[in-house]
Amino acid sequence: MREDLENQNIIVSETTFLPLKPTPKGLVGIASALFNHCLCLNSISVYLRPNGELRLLFPIKVLPNAKEINVYYPINSETYDAIKKAVEEKYRQITANLSDC
Repeated sequence: MREDLENQNIIVSETTFLPLKPTPKGLVGIASALFNHCLCLNSISVYLRPNGELRLLFPIKVLPNAKEINVYYPINSETYDAIKKAVEEKYRQITANLSDC
């Protein structure tokens, strides 16, 4: 079963990007995407690094005892890169449209 999953293509579609007023730490928006046509990934924080590269942070949940747990996250770089590429495309598209105004 594991081999079957590794051989599947990663499909990231229906990406959305909600631009925010940039924060001092570099947060520029929130993204969401549909992963492999069967899982919706919401609340992905999008940060802009000083070199212009985007960085994605995935949601966490803070428990009553103050422990933080990951809600979801990519478990390998191939998956992270696929999600990041889709978000970057949407980010560039949205920011290009904003600069035209």
